[in-house]
Amino acid sequence: MISIKHLTKSYHNLKVLRDINAEISKGEVISIIGPSGTGKSTFLRCINLLEIPTGGEIIIDGQNILSRSCNVPVLRRKMGMVFQNFNLFGNLMIIENVMAAPVDILKVSRKEAYKTGMKLLDMVGLGAKATAYPDELSGGQKQRAAIARTLAMNPEIILFDEPTSALDPTMVGEVLSVIRKLADQGMTMLIVTHEMRFAQDVSSRIFYMDEGIIYEDGPSKQIFENPQKDKTRAFIHRIKSYQISIRVKQFDYFQLYSELDEFAKRYYLSKEQTNNLQLMTEELVLNLILPRQKEDTVCIDLAVSYLELDRLFEMTLEYGGEQFDPFKDIEDIGVKIVMKKTRSQDYSFANGKNQIKITL
Repeated sequence: MISIKHLTKSYHNLKVLRDINAEISKGEVISIIGPSGTGKSTFLRCINLLEIPTGGEIIIDGQNILSRSCNVPVLRRKMGMVFQNFNLFGNLMIIENVMAAPVDILKVSRKEAYKTGMKLLDMVGLGAKATAYPDELSGGQKQRAAIARTLAMNPEIILFDEPTSALDPTMVGEVLSVIRKLADQGMTMLIVTHEMRFAQDVSSRIFYMDEGIIYEDGPSKQIFENPQKDKTRAFIHRIKSYQISIRVKQFDYFQLYSELDEFAKRYYLSKEQTNNLQLMTEELVLNLILPRQKEDTVCIDLAVSYLELDRLFEMTLEYGGEQFDPFKDIEDIGVKIVMKKTRSQDYSFANGKNQIKITL
């Protein structure tokens, strides 16, 4: 369906895309992941010519869209685009937003556009909001309306540019569920996303981008469970674990809580689960272990990992000092909280290091 050969994009002396090569077949769902600043959104915007590539070829249905003879407006009708910030017309009702392009561009009758628009709004769960204005909708509802508007043009492929990045975490799931439904229906989609769990579950393939290229391309299972290249492995490991070393008693625990919150969001933890993760850190680190550390020899290493097969989180704490098993004092209020909120607790002492492992 799409063939991309040696695609490049530069802004003055800055090379954003260096040499992109890819083949995309009908019905594939491809998530594009990677560190920030590696050209993921630029790549997507080049495909529908919102950004004009510096060089290379993009061939869609046998036609090089970078040739002068290409009819760009006709091309764009084949590709829908869903943006981070919705781009709805604030002065139009939601149903009017959905109807606008079919009426103005495809010359569909208003009656037919209305009928189709209502079906699409029902599909994304917004039939009751058809006559509302964008300002009356939540962020998740606006993005679902934007997806319905894109579908109204009957595209062959949909490009999603970080469709959940502007949303409150509580609204992410409702948008991702709509994208899952489209994937189940066989829609061809390219999705730039930071939602790793979603990318893993819904994608037929993953593009891992780094250094301005598609650094690794493979099935979702391979990329997340057995990546073949070093940078991919490092990136996947980073998103599956969170680590911090504490070397002073007056460390920034507000930053720690914030980073744990971000880590929990990647795996769609509920607010209660996130709070439990932070609570375990507070009880174990701040209340039980840190007070026993000597000011000049504080040594605490905290690691939180996502256990993918079991859908559990494992927290490991290593700390220096004398042998200290907090779980021996079962009357301590902090210990009671930890034991109540976790599935398992394990303590060991070896080579002068204390270690606690808990799962939750």
